[in-house]
Amino acid sequence: MADNTDNLDSFRALALQVTCHAVNQARDRTEARSLIQDSIHRLAPQIAASIAFIGFDCRLIVLPEYFLTGFPMGESLTAWAEKACLEMAGAEYEALGKIAQKHQIFLAGNAYELDPNFVGLYFQTSFVIDPSGSIVLRYRRLNSLFAPTPHDVWDKYLDCYGLEGVFPVAKTKIGNLAALASEEILYPEVARCLVMRGAEIFLHSTSEVYSRNLTPKDAAKITRAVENMAYVVSTNTAGIVNSSIPSASVDGGSQIIDHRGIVLAQTGAGESMAAFAEIDLAALRRDRRRTGLNNLLSRQRFELYAQSYNQSHFYPANTMLEAEVDRKHFIQTQQTTIERLAKLGII
Repeated sequence: MADNTDNLDSFRALALQVTCHAVNQARDRTEARSLIQDSIHRLAPQIAASIAFIGFDCRLIVLPEYFLTGFPMGESLTAWAEKACLEMAGAEYEALGKIAQKHQIFLAGNAYELDPNFVGLYFQTSFVIDPSGSIVLRYRRLNSLFAPTPHDVWDKYLDCYGLEGVFPVAKTKIGNLAALASEEILYPEVARCLVMRGAEIFLHSTSEVYSRNLTPKDAAKITRAVENMAYVVSTNTAGIVNSSIPSASVDGGSQIIDHRGIVLAQTGAGESMAAFAEIDLAALRRDRRRTGLNNLLSRQRFELYAQSYNQSHFYPANTMLEAEVDRKHFIQTQQTTIERLAKLGII
């Protein structure tokens, strides 16, 4: 957790919608690393030009989900780890840190990442780099159907990082930052645990279907903002190329939502810096400290729900703690969970 007392009351944030250049077709790690570096090189002038257009009070830029690599398309855990996953202190973070340092911004994104504490696995990681070029927040996605998560190695993960490492919040001069990865916007408990630790701005890197109709994720973005009295900066991909899926399947709709649930900015399809808006921290903090019906955060009664959570067990923890597994493990575990809950009459 980072702490900087030189606070800003307001600034502009940008949900920078860029194309993801997948590395699935790379023949080896060397070619994949070259493609990743190419993506960073493309990103640098886009960030510079966006700041020049928006203004130099643009202090926060959020990038899409897995913007450097795309996602695995049938690769084994081992093959994807070798091809697409970043080292925790790797050259890619260093290059992104130089961009943040050059423009004096907080740069947030999402990548697949290795952890030396968990050999043979990787985690989908949301990160924030501060204006000094340092990583000040590292959040590992907790809910995923097809990738390892901290919950799959729960006991050891807690031993390594503690609960604060599971739900990290970075206290910075642009507010208290927390990350939500992709579909985790649909899980209210994740956002709630982060706001319990002071989160004011949710950084939501995603790669999702964009529609003019209200999607479940778009409804959830507004809901998470309202129920937690927090900003949501949600950045989607501008499509994924060099992949077998149609490139525009996940393209468009990046947006910024304020703590009242008002969509401040939103973009359509394609690469775009149109989704930028003011983050008014002073207004958010005033509303969080007002009495009355609208202060939902201060009216939470968590003791009402704690016992129900403690006695309920759905998807099991620690399923990847001991033996090596293949990708069939994820669906098999889900199927077993469904069958058990059905027998209990829960679903």
